[in-house]
Amino acid sequence: MDTFTISALADELTDTIVGGRIQDVIDVDIRGIGLEIYAKRKRHYLYLSADATHPRLHLAADKLRRGLAKPTQLGLLLRRYGEGGLITRATQPAWERILEIEFESGDGEYRLIAELMPRRANVLLVQGGLILDCLNRVGPEVNRYRLSLPNHDYVPPPPIRGQMNPASVSAIDMQRLLDSAEKKTTQTRRLLPGRILGLGPLLAREIVFRAAGQANAPIVDTDADQLYTGFSAVIRPLLERRWQPGIGSVEGAPAAVSVLPLTHLEWRETATISAALQEYFGAITGADAYKEAKKPVQAAIEETKAKLRAKTESLREGLRDDEERQHLKQSGELILAYQYALSAGQRELRAQYDPDGPELLVTLDPDKTALENAQSYFRRYEKAKSAAQALPALIRETQLELDFIDQLESDLATAGNWPDIDDLIQILQARGHWNSAPLKRIGGGGRRGPLRVVSRDGYVIWVGRNSRQNEQVSFKTAKAQDIWLHARNAPGAHVVIRNDGRRISDALIAEAAAVAAWYSKRRADAKVNVDYTRVKYVRAIKGAGPGMATYRNESSISVHPQDESILK
Repeated sequence: MDTFTISALADELTDTIVGGRIQDVIDVDIRGIGLEIYAKRKRHYLYLSADATHPRLHLAADKLRRGLAKPTQLGLLLRRYGEGGLITRATQPAWERILEIEFESGDGEYRLIAELMPRRANVLLVQGGLILDCLNRVGPEVNRYRLSLPNHDYVPPPPIRGQMNPASVSAIDMQRLLDSAEKKTTQTRRLLPGRILGLGPLLAREIVFRAAGQANAPIVDTDADQLYTGFSAVIRPLLERRWQPGIGSVEGAPAAVSVLPLTHLEWRETATISAALQEYFGAITGADAYKEAKKPVQAAIEETKAKLRAKTESLREGLRDDEERQHLKQSGELILAYQYALSAGQRELRAQYDPDGPELLVTLDPDKTALENAQSYFRRYEKAKSAAQALPALIRETQLELDFIDQLESDLATAGNWPDIDDLIQILQARGHWNSAPLKRIGGGGRRGPLRVVSRDGYVIWVGRNSRQNEQVSFKTAKAQDIWLHARNAPGAHVVIRNDGRRISDALIAEAAAVAAWYSKRRADAKVNVDYTRVKYVRAIKGAGPGMATYRNESSISVHPQDESILK
């Protein structure tokens, strides 16, 4: 949902629903709301979502269905003020990832504002500059300068400063951009977002691909004139609002939506930008999201687990093999005891070590003396004994790695975008568990940070949804007196309740525990035991993978797994 995609949406909505009437308001899900609009003798269904990871707005091909038994407060207000209202405008503030839908009803004029920025997404109903309500309420504990609460003034995002207007960018500007980089090995695509208005990571990749033949080309391999040529070819039709919507894919899997053809991906045109968005978001948020991309990663994880289990069993077998070590020691001692009875070139010795025990067979090297044969057995015994002493540590090390791979498997199940999957591949490669050819790196979304939820009572709760996020939540974000939760004996999320000086109730701990159970490998269980303790009692496990922790002084609670909506 970049700037130009939203511009194309504004044009599409102007052509389709402006002038139409809102006939129904549909609470589709906890983060999304729909409008049924009758315009130009046809019913249209507009979906607006404030999902933190995948915010979106588009016309839906089919009738929207209610997914909530109880409507949201915003849904109730939209029914009150919106049903029967006439849509008058669909606009986008300059260069913002915001789309505003204005409508008139008997009670006055209103704006339905969709802020489509990941992590800060929202849908707000505003009248006369005053917020009536919104899907994601943001209080002063989250943002002191820009509140999103009922009966507060709507404050737009701060204006964008210090970025060049793409209409005025020259070849000299491109040369200056390249010269400004501290390292010439930096990928050129990283220079463009944040320096030129409207350019996000996707368009930056396309521009560099057209200029240098590869999307990840470093600055040292990028010519300023060619970069300007690629930039002009991309930006000119966008500034002229000549939209060419479609979907970019990698090996058949949707990876991006754009309003101009993408040459660095497999490209397929769609009739409208809404059609592209619906197909793309259906693919990345549906039950089969990233299914094909996850298959080779799952295969690598299963192969690694099988090898680690076999290694653990082999090491444990070594611990049990004390009889073989004793045989080596006894053989050396028997050779010394009978050394004067041995003849030159003798190949074996048969003798009892214990008077009441069985006769032992000791193999001899005929080219060695009795003393040399005995020393050989003693050396083998000492080596076997040393190896046995190292086995417990090796078993522990292998089990830690197996536990970490179990966590990665849980991470894979909840991976919500391409970078999440790529993270797992990089970890497997770094730890020597990825033997396949590297997968193509796929665009589409950035790394997700830990989930941040504000409870009904204003408590901040952090949820790490993979090993990298767990590391951040437990060992960087959390404070000593915060409450830490984790599903017992199961890979999963580290959940932290921020201690703000107030007493943390048992009810809130139970709700946070339900979320910890939800983001664990035991999500499907009816009941899950969740441990909780103070963060000061949580320690990273030395030698283990990121996010692996041990803890003490814990209490336990049994809960039914539920997602983070239980906290809101």
